[in-house]
Amino acid sequence: MKKVRIGAGSGFSGDRIEPAVELAERGGLRYLVFECLAERTIALAQLARRRDPEAGYDTLLAARMRAVLPACRRQGIRIVTNMGAANPLAAARRVAEVARGLGLSGLRIAAVTGDDVTDSLRGTDAALDEGGTVAALGNRLVSANAYIGAQPIMEALAAGAEVVVTGRVADPALFLGPLMHEFGWAADDWTRLGRGTVVGHLLECAGQVTGGYFADPGLKEVPDLARLGFPLAEVSEDGMATITKVPGSGGRVTAATVKEQLLYEVHDPARYLQPDVVADFSGVRIEPAGEDAVRVSGGDGTARTGTLKVSVGCHEGWFGEGGISYAGPGAAARGRLALEIVRERLRLIGHEAEELRFELIGVDSILGPAAGAPEPREVRVRVIGRCASPEEAERIGHEVDSLYLNGPASGGGVVKSVREVIGIRSCLIPEAEPRIGLTWVEA
Repeated sequence: MKKVRIGAGSGFSGDRIEPAVELAERGGLRYLVFECLAERTIALAQLARRRDPEAGYDTLLAARMRAVLPACRRQGIRIVTNMGAANPLAAARRVAEVARGLGLSGLRIAAVTGDDVTDSLRGTDAALDEGGTVAALGNRLVSANAYIGAQPIMEALAAGAEVVVTGRVADPALFLGPLMHEFGWAADDWTRLGRGTVVGHLLECAGQVTGGYFADPGLKEVPDLARLGFPLAEVSEDGMATITKVPGSGGRVTAATVKEQLLYEVHDPARYLQPDVVADFSGVRIEPAGEDAVRVSGGDGTARTGTLKVSVGCHEGWFGEGGISYAGPGAAARGRLALEIVRERLRLIGHEAEELRFELIGVDSILGPAAGAPEPREVRVRVIGRCASPEEAERIGHEVDSLYLNGPASGGGVVKSVREVIGIRSCLIPEAEPRIGLTWVEA
């Protein structure tokens, strides 16, 4: 039975580059996939594109391509990535530029476009998941990107693409597209599409399945995390797969690491809604298959819903933040006094905020106050608020900064910042609405 090896070169936009190079050079791959988009990532990329029409793609695109293209071209490995973010065509042109700089002429690059539905959705009555409509957002609307499926990736590969650059594609679809192309899976072969989605879901977060997110000292030990290897899957024509990693790389692949990733961000394992298929993970079997190797079998799927999820980015104001540290005897008490001072100061100056948080990191910032907890030797004061204007947001950091000479003794290490807040909402649109296309670029 025919088998294909496909590797995960990244699990988020800021991921390490060395494990991808290791996969390209030693993984025996046919495909290397870089998954780099999150909901907020693409909204911020849309803002970057507004400022510069040639921007809006992943900032590490050139560095990643420079690192892996020589080995991929030499070994015939094809690359699929959503690093195009808000500007797949400009990203494809950048890949071509990198390839030319490396002396790799004739590289065929396909840009998948059409996921950006901002203009067609603007002003419509499309219902948002948190209530209200897209129209009600008015000028606050920043972006609207549909989660498209594997079909255009499959078509690009069938037409000879060596690199496929997309925008907002469902994460498992980045892996499903190559599998559909290699095995000739039909767009209504629900069982195989469901199994391919299982593989894609296991690989999409890269180092999570090789122990990165799994590690918990004393409970779940993972070796050599500083050299964590990223996963690859050897997939057979029936959709079954073995998850493994490059021999000698850090981390580990076990039934436990694979099970954790299988359930990651899944609401209903029997109905994992994707643009290509409604995948059913409930019958998946996970079995050890040797050192750092796990056999994944089973899985199913049913017909897709006919709708696509849209990630809607909207302007939600500005965050103002300030932080200062206290250490030594009485650190927590001085930290609490600092918070009281800033709280009162903001009231006295008539500061306006839609939300405000006063936290003592190391005491109550995540889990809340605990009765009888030992007093820490050092704490970090954090005040953050969401405001309507950057000027109002800036006042928060200023009041924290003022603690240097106007607050408790021995505060230090003040950091303050102001940044725009991009909120994320969701809605559904008919799957036929996005006008998906392929644009070709050659190095």
